[in-house]
Amino acid sequence: MTGQFEEFSSPAFSAPLPTPPSGSQDGGVTERYRYLLANTPAIIYSSVPSGDFKLTFVSENAWRVLGYQPAEMLEDPNFWFYHIHPDDVPLIFSSLAQLFVEGQRTYEYRFRAADGRYLWMHDTLRLIRDENGQPVEVIGSMTDITERKRMEDALQKKGEEQQLLIQQLHEAQAQLLQSEKMASLGQLAAGMAHEINNPISFVSANMNSLRNYVKTLLSVIERYEATWEETFNVTDIAGQLKNIRRQADVDFVKDDVSELLAESQDGLKRVKEIVQSLKDFSRVGESGWQIVDLHKGLDSTLEIMAGAFAKITIEKRYGKLPLIKCAAFDLNQVFLSLLTNAAHAIEDSGAIVIETQHRGDWVALSIRDTGCGIAPDHLEHIFEPFFTTRPVGSGTGLGLSLSYGIVQKHHGRIEVISTPGSGSTFTVWLPLDPEHSATSPERTSHE
Repeated sequence: MTGQFEEFSSPAFSAPLPTPPSGSQDGGVTERYRYLLANTPAIIYSSVPSGDFKLTFVSENAWRVLGYQPAEMLEDPNFWFYHIHPDDVPLIFSSLAQLFVEGQRTYEYRFRAADGRYLWMHDTLRLIRDENGQPVEVIGSMTDITERKRMEDALQKKGEEQQLLIQQLHEAQAQLLQSEKMASLGQLAAGMAHEINNPISFVSANMNSLRNYVKTLLSVIERYEATWEETFNVTDIAGQLKNIRRQADVDFVKDDVSELLAESQDGLKRVKEIVQSLKDFSRVGESGWQIVDLHKGLDSTLEIMAGAFAKITIEKRYGKLPLIKCAAFDLNQVFLSLLTNAAHAIEDSGAIVIETQHRGDWVALSIRDTGCGIAPDHLEHIFEPFFTTRPVGSGTGLGLSLSYGIVQKHHGRIEVISTPGSGSTFTVWLPLDPEHSATSPERTSHE
């Protein structure tokens, strides 16, 4: 220990130390002060309280932290200011006067070490006054926080990278959603093409028949006129007219024209209904949250999917539901996805039962199919993005994943019960108002 005291009292560190208190403390206090100050992490210093803040004391650990001998720092009256990074000087100068008002200031700035590097320092200055309130000196402690700053910069960079990743994930999610929407639109287009093609086909056939009928009727009229001009014998005219009527089969044409027109009107009405259902499904002209009737959204989805249910019986067991607040188009996407999966699960013929119910502040929609069911080891993965049991190219594997996200956005949940070989039941629970959703009903199945 004696050697350590001799080391820190060597001439190279000949900076004045504070005078030890008088009285019971002996000269050993000076050595103890020297040892403690030399081994503290912070550089302890004092300066005059005015002008250039010339240093009057610097602890010996300045050599270890900055590479400067204390005596060197005391000799230059501008040492402190000259070694602060130029970019940090204005901040310190602009607020240093507040030290005489507040009594204490704290700064973080870069300080040039002996090897030319700039180290980040945490500097706390405190103004000392005498019994009359006059400034006597400024004492301070400078702590090297370069490593902390490096870690903060690394954390900030990491945070920025994470924010970038989050942004990229959001963009990817939006692209996936758009991809699924495009896939859904492809399904809708195929279904609509089939549904619209049927009425358009018979309307087109009817129009051909009508054209021939009109041609025949016009021919009859022309022949009537020609017969009238060629003969004045009433008996002969009547006979010839009956013959013309019989040859043109006017009675059949009259009856068939009425049927063709009625059938064509029905076909055009069907086309109009399909187009309206598509508009209801996509909520054209509407966006955001609306107060809607879930049954209307279900019916429009079923209407545009009619072509997928050629060999499937649809049974609707609608309960009495109140209007709910929701993003209508998004929920229609959920209905489309669940109904599409139900249809694909049925290989030949089968049934899909759609049931709705109202319970407290919640409504529930369940879609049950008589299809192949879901294997137990697949059940826990069905809501994962890109998971699908269908052949490659037959689906995106995003339908249930995006449906899950949409229901979560509504503060609801999706449950599923499935038995391989017997079918599956998907149940969607939705609050009447997502912004004021109460505790949801008890779970009864796997989610």
